Amino acid sequence: MNMIALIDNSSMKASCRLLISCRNSRVFGFSPAKALNTSPHNSCLNFCFKFHSIRQYSSYPFHFSRSQWILDSTQKSSVASLSYGQSRVIMRSYSYSILPKPKRGLSIIARIVSNVRDFSRSIEKHVNDNNFEKIYVQGGLNVKPLVVEKIDKDENIVGEEDSRIEIVSEDVNEENLEGLNNAKVVSSTREKSNIEKEAWRLLRDVVVTYCGSPVGTMAANDPADKQPLNYDQVFIRDFVPSALAFLLNNEGEIVKNFLLHTLQLQSWEKTVDCYSPGQGLMPASFKVRTVPLDGDNFEEVLDPDFGESAIGRVAPVDSGLWWIILLRAYGKITGDYALQERVDVQTGLKMILNLCLTDGFDMFPSLLVTDGSCMIDRRMGIHGHPLEIQALFYSALRCSREMLTVNDGSKNLVRAINNRLSALSFHIREYYWVDMKKINEIYRYKTEEYSMDATNKFNIYPEQIPQWLMDWVPEEGGYFIGNLQPAHMDFRFFTLGNLWSIVSSLGTPKQNEAILNLIDAKWSDLVGHMPLKICYPALEYEEWRIITGSDPKNTPWSYHNGGSWPTLLWQFTLACIKMGRLEMAKKAVAVAEKRIAIDRWPEYYDTRTGKFIGKQSRLYQTWTIAGFLTSKMLVENPELASSLFWEEDYELLEICVCALSKSGRKKCSRGAARSQILV
Repeated sequence: MNMIALIDNSSMKASCRLLISCRNSRVFGFSPAKALNTSPHNSCLNFCFKFHSIRQYSSYPFHFSRSQWILDSTQKSSVASLSYGQSRVIMRSYSYSILPKPKRGLSIIARIVSNVRDFSRSIEKHVNDNNFEKIYVQGGLNVKPLVVEKIDKDENIVGEEDSRIEIVSEDVNEENLEGLNNAKVVSSTREKSNIEKEAWRLLRDVVVTYCGSPVGTMAANDPADKQPLNYDQVFIRDFVPSALAFLLNNEGEIVKNFLLHTLQLQSWEKTVDCYSPGQGLMPASFKVRTVPLDGDNFEEVLDPDFGESAIGRVAPVDSGLWWIILLRAYGKITGDYALQERVDVQTGLKMILNLCLTDGFDMFPSLLVTDGSCMIDRRMGIHGHPLEIQALFYSALRCSREMLTVNDGSKNLVRAINNRLSALSFHIREYYWVDMKKINEIYRYKTEEYSMDATNKFNIYPEQIPQWLMDWVPEEGGYFIGNLQPAHMDFRFFTLGNLWSIVSSLGTPKQNEAILNLIDAKWSDLVGHMPLKICYPALEYEEWRIITGSDPKNTPWSYHNGGSWPTLLWQFTLACIKMGRLEMAKKAVAVAEKRIAIDRWPEYYDTRTGKFIGKQSRLYQTWTIAGFLTSKMLVENPELASSLFWEEDYELLEICVCALSKSGRKKCSRGAARSQILV
């Protein structure tokens, strides 16, 4: 149906179930028996799919159907709200199907820009508000005229010059637009290139369905791969660029299904040698399996992997962080903020945050993790406090602060988030940053200092500075190092962590600019024949043997050890657009476009300049395909990127954890952090 609504009711087939242990599982924080008063004869199957019958449990029925789109005034539904002075973009598509889109489509985009934060996200609170603006499109393209109901807005909330409605259509008559004020028709004139058409075809071919509904994309679909291992599964990390490609193409159903199904998998209790991971852990991946029943009947089940089957048996720390980031992106792009407000989603969000914010022995605000717990999922010497995890952690905390429903039960968590954001931003900006000035300072460090006034707080020995670094960093450039621990600084340049430091504003504006200056100056090292290096430089000789354990897949300038990963292109594009350097992004996309389809969309490239396809690289790698598509759409429509990055939050600079401490310490370096911004 072609109509716009704020709540979608749908249904899932009851023949599908999740592999959840009824006895031990606590889905979304409560016991199945207590929640549903299930009898001993009821199964997990009945439990998992009775959510739709409990109206008080969720503001959004837990089922999906393309046939019903209704506005239910008795249910809580989300509308655009303003957060921290940033605009939210509402995009509603008429077709959420992952199948090829019909020839005619219509979407309405309402852009709201304001410096006033609106704390309400509920329609119920605005039903009788004459200042609230609502839009209904009745019928569809075959109905004339197009009916739009518009209620006068409050000029103090939304300025006339900052509010507009765009109607994007490939086939809409001008006469259908009568009565629309401040509206314009934007026609899609550019024909997709053959490479883009191929990429979309390949992306749709790897869509995984569960009970007839799309729930994700396989990691790779290489027809020549005789041992797919876990590449035929849906990875949370890998699905993010696929999700963004679908969202930017106005196809949100698959992303919504993915978010909800992985949320259910969160409460699993898997074990590695009889040890259960902390509550709130998200799986690294999942697979849809077909299980035979009595007779000729079969049913589909979702089987997650929390690391108990992974190479190295490492739990994925970044999966929950990516899930939170994608949840925010879904709301920003589709305008479906009701999904964020569901009780089950809020509970799952809190579980991830509680897992990450749990107090331990560590004294740093950065997150302590084991080796191989992120995109670099093999031994590469990144255990401790790797930059990639810290940047994703910071992004997830900023997302959570926007999405958490503030009430008596969550106010302490919100306070903890604010304190951690403040401490983490200062810690990374102050101690992880290196440029020529900082390197010279480290070069003259005095060691064995003991006092609160110590300059060399982590007892770093100047001899750790590698020779290549002194000649590599340009005068106007700099970057965040890969890791920091007592007596240890990992000076390698890790691309993902630095790019997300820009995207999330973990770095100062000056630092963010310097990172792009470095990439531009060292283009041949970090981009070369195929963007982008996952890290630079590679570990070689004895260092490679000791740190990687002589990993034959991570040989120098291959895979995680200095290999080039095309999927990093979309994050580079996002960072460039944020910093106003679109031409750099276009240049990188053009470099990739020359070879990526000819080479059959490899997972990664080898050698110093990324000249050869990786020796063990899977072909037709999904996040390579999706990363390219997302980059192309962002380059052609840079304004869409504003929904995916964060600007500097000056409120964080005013929050000082030291001032909140009971110890009463007066010495604090917060002034140094503020001075970096105000320069």
